[in-house]
Amino acid sequence: MIRDALDGAPPIMSGVRGNLEKERAAGRSRPVRRAAGRAAIGAYRLLARARDKAFSLAVSGAFADFGPRSVIQLPVRIRGESRIAIGSGVFIGAGSWLQVEGEERGHLVLVIGDGTSIVGGCVLSAAHSVRIGREVLMARNVYIADHTHAIDRPERAVLAQGIDRTAPVEIGDGAWLGQNVVVGPGVRIGRGAVVGANSVVREDVPDFAVAVGAPARVVRDLRDADPHPVAR
Repeated sequence: MIRDALDGAPPIMSGVRGNLEKERAAGRSRPVRRAAGRAAIGAYRLLARARDKAFSLAVSGAFADFGPRSVIQLPVRIRGESRIAIGSGVFIGAGSWLQVEGEERGHLVLVIGDGTSIVGGCVLSAAHSVRIGREVLMARNVYIADHTHAIDRPERAVLAQGIDRTAPVEIGDGAWLGQNVVVGPGVRIGRGAVVGANSVVREDVPDFAVAVGAPARVVRDLRDADPHPVAR
């Protein structure tokens, strides 16, 4: 009836009719486009998982240890893999760096425990000892290093001065490191501890503590019945 009423109408009414027809056509095509889009995303996910699993299986023998069901997403930067041990069921997200400074041979320097999830864009850099516990969760862009850049010779570029102040780093089982967290040399983050986003950790964080800030400070004990943070 709308079509009949608009037949022979002035140009402005003909425009209305055209818009109505376009809306009907778009409504009819929307389910098809949605189904096609879902199929494309599903295919992409399947191919990406297959690619990453194939890559992980192919490179697993190069590591000191590489547990079953562990996956490294591409792209990734890996150096010193013969001194890196990865447990079972570990996930390392795209854009991460796993690197060991110094000699290619020797004792284990970087260890990642079973069930740990590294979301992506993270850097684990070890010259002496970096130990990540079991079922640790790292959000994007976490940086952990057991060393710093040497800066004592101002006449030389920092890049050319090598590394300095190496000390072991340990992240306890079940800890959670938020986005953009930086962990420096000599730090131990305890079991079940939580470090808030954008924090810079220069001192130890006790078991089951919540630490935030730059430098990070403890604001809560998760075992405390009082849910409100306390100043320390």
